[in-house]
Amino acid sequence: MSVPQVKMTNLVGLARRLVVDGLLTTEQAEIAFDQSLKKDRDSVSFVTYVVSKEKWVPGHKVAFAAAEEFGASLADIESIELNPEIIKRLDEKLIKKYSVLPIFERGKRLFVAMSDPMNLIALDEIKFHTKMNTEAVVVEEDKLSKVLERALEIFDNSMKDLGDDQADLDLVDENAVGDKEEDGKNAADEAPVVKFVNKMLYDAIKMGASDLHFEPYEKFFRVRFRVDGMLRIIATPPVGLARKLAARLKVMARLDVSERRVPQDGRIKIKYGRGSIDFRVSSMPTLYGEKIVMRILDSSAANLNIEILGYEDEQKASYLNALHNPYGMVLVTGPTGSGKTVSLYTGINILNTEDVNISTAEDPVEINLPGVNQVQVDERTGMTFAKALKAFLRQDPDIILVGEIRDLETGGIAIKAATTGHMVMSTLHTNDAPATLTRMVDMGIATFAIATAVNLIMAQRLCRRLCTCKIEHKDIPEKALLAEGFKPEHLPGLKLYTKNPIGCERCNKLGYKGRVGIYQVMPISEAMKRFIMEGSNALVLADQAAKEGIADLRKSGLKKAMDGFTSLEEVNRVTSKDKE
Repeated sequence: MSVPQVKMTNLVGLARRLVVDGLLTTEQAEIAFDQSLKKDRDSVSFVTYVVSKEKWVPGHKVAFAAAEEFGASLADIESIELNPEIIKRLDEKLIKKYSVLPIFERGKRLFVAMSDPMNLIALDEIKFHTKMNTEAVVVEEDKLSKVLERALEIFDNSMKDLGDDQADLDLVDENAVGDKEEDGKNAADEAPVVKFVNKMLYDAIKMGASDLHFEPYEKFFRVRFRVDGMLRIIATPPVGLARKLAARLKVMARLDVSERRVPQDGRIKIKYGRGSIDFRVSSMPTLYGEKIVMRILDSSAANLNIEILGYEDEQKASYLNALHNPYGMVLVTGPTGSGKTVSLYTGINILNTEDVNISTAEDPVEINLPGVNQVQVDERTGMTFAKALKAFLRQDPDIILVGEIRDLETGGIAIKAATTGHMVMSTLHTNDAPATLTRMVDMGIATFAIATAVNLIMAQRLCRRLCTCKIEHKDIPEKALLAEGFKPEHLPGLKLYTKNPIGCERCNKLGYKGRVGIYQVMPISEAMKRFIMEGSNALVLADQAAKEGIADLRKSGLKKAMDGFTSLEEVNRVTSKDKE
């Protein structure tokens, strides 16, 4: 066997095909193939070498041969409309490194335009980065290089041409940032970074987001908003901007830009429209940089109308009755983000008249309410919940709101206030209303004090509200409905709805718009007080609540689903799956 023949057997795939078709000589194929195996800075792919560098074969002929050889789809890249969101599935560096371009997706499959389908390393890395199955679409090398230039402008435009719609978003007291590290100043002052951050804050407010997450990872950077309780990816700026974005946000929040090893907390206040909005800022060092999370504290967005919060008639009546007691305690429980603050302030708003003195201790103060004396708790300065409570009792209070009962000292003072002629309102983090009573016992509060002081406990969750584009959820077997917790008497004529999979403009194609509360409103009856005094556990209290006709969170959620406010999927997401 001749030397050329030996070398020919070492050529693979496309190189062999081009030689067989007479488009390349064996020597040319060997040169191009060897060049593609180099690891130095000047190395290029086999296709780039034969089409663009040496111009031995026209691009369309190589593309046709590659598609046939590998059984891949062939496309005209210049006729494909570029989708910025799909392109941003990949980091800018990956696109440049492998000369590839995401062009469309179908389910969990991403189709990537490339001129060299032999590059399996590129496909594997794209799959790892996107967590999607990747499929090559063969395109012409010379056309791809031109389209890539246009595509890469998308990344530049995302940082430079953000428009002027955020012009009315101005930082309050922006210059009071103290002495910072020089590179922090430079990062904070770069116009594209400033514009990008401003746009993110502006978009978050417009979308009604509650939180913003700026998250650095090894190969990508993402910005997510929490809207209606669910996180969504909003932007994927270049990973190289991670430190600059973190520096900008920390400067705005008056944090130490030079300190990247420990968590920091701060606040940003911006002018928006005719008012202002506060952002609570938290930085956390992670493996690949600092993650910044911002909580939006927008008093104007809080609707304190009890009629729209989602209470059933009997639940609303129980809450209002407890509020108008001259003394005692009302507790609201639930996880973070379940709407406890809005429920408490709805009650405070009802009680806020000129003949009562209302004081609140909160961390942080999320809703500003004229006529209410609000105190910001700050552990660093020694202003704790307990210390604020002690001070309130010397200020002739009628109504006291404690943001959270976290320890025995706070709980003990609150209970004492509730039993000495004051109305006290507070929150606890428990799963349901009966568990709240046993949680207070676990904290060390005496059972007789709990039984004497607590008038009502309200557990709550927030479900996403179905948009008006909702569709009927048909053909659910009766057995499945009974297993979900519906009663046989509910089944005749029962209509359940689910989200429209394609959505509409009103809900941004998500199928949900806004949220509705589901509640367990439990007045403390005489029977329950006896059980508390006896030290009964949460299960006994829950059984007693059920005997008294108090709907638990699951039943309240199913009622909201039957009324068409939310879907069964949402109820299952936020309530216990244990069916009765």
